[in-house]
Amino acid sequence: MATPYIKNEIENGIATISFFHPEHNSLPSNLLNELVDIITDLGNNEAVKVIILKSDGATTFCAGASFQELISIENEESGKLFFLGFANVINAMRKCPKIIIGSIHGKAVGGGVGIAAATDYCLATKYASIKLSELTIGIGPFVVAPAIERKIGIAAFSQLTLDANNFYSADWAHSKGLYNGVYEDTNELESAVQAMAQNLANYNPSALKELKKVLWKNTENWDELLKERAAISGKLVLSAFTKEALKKFQN
Repeated sequence: MATPYIKNEIENGIATISFFHPEHNSLPSNLLNELVDIITDLGNNEAVKVIILKSDGATTFCAGASFQELISIENEESGKLFFLGFANVINAMRKCPKIIIGSIHGKAVGGGVGIAAATDYCLATKYASIKLSELTIGIGPFVVAPAIERKIGIAAFSQLTLDANNFYSADWAHSKGLYNGVYEDTNELESAVQAMAQNLANYNPSALKELKKVLWKNTENWDELLKERAAISGKLVLSAFTKEALKKFQN
């Protein structure tokens, strides 16, 4: 089985973060923690003008949290810590002073949708459908909700959350404001992402930094808000309903 990784490279002021996991690019805690550190470091690096966030692999952009870690949660504290993984990534992206471009080549589920929503500008292929399946196992997308609501609004978020068994198309996500553009394939996507990144890298860094503050106005409470949401999920994951649902998925 291929080895999971997160890597980043900087070229001409453009930093590219790539992550990979053989289980549909799911993100276990160690990779989430590493992602937080990399985003924070690149945000403080004066050589970096703009950041691209993408995943590698053929099909899925990100399947969300690690299922193996999810089924191993035994108490509320470990549950809260588990769900803080994506919370910390979203907050790192929010507080990063550099514009982050999302490159979404394939399906995004759960936390993967949250990551896409936390980018400042997001481009995708037509294969990048989205799904919030949390209700099917007795929890909810509480941690990623603020980021997704901020992009697509409460009505679309409600539809996506309550219709937990179905994927919604990339065109739907585009129409709601999650994606800023949808392309035929990964080649077109990569060209569009690079063109956007190069444009941004030529702009005044101070102007982009101030713009980032404007884009994330009224989110200053998210450090505490997402901790509260993680605690909700950490408690629900211990419920009899969720334990039984996870057992069925595991089998």
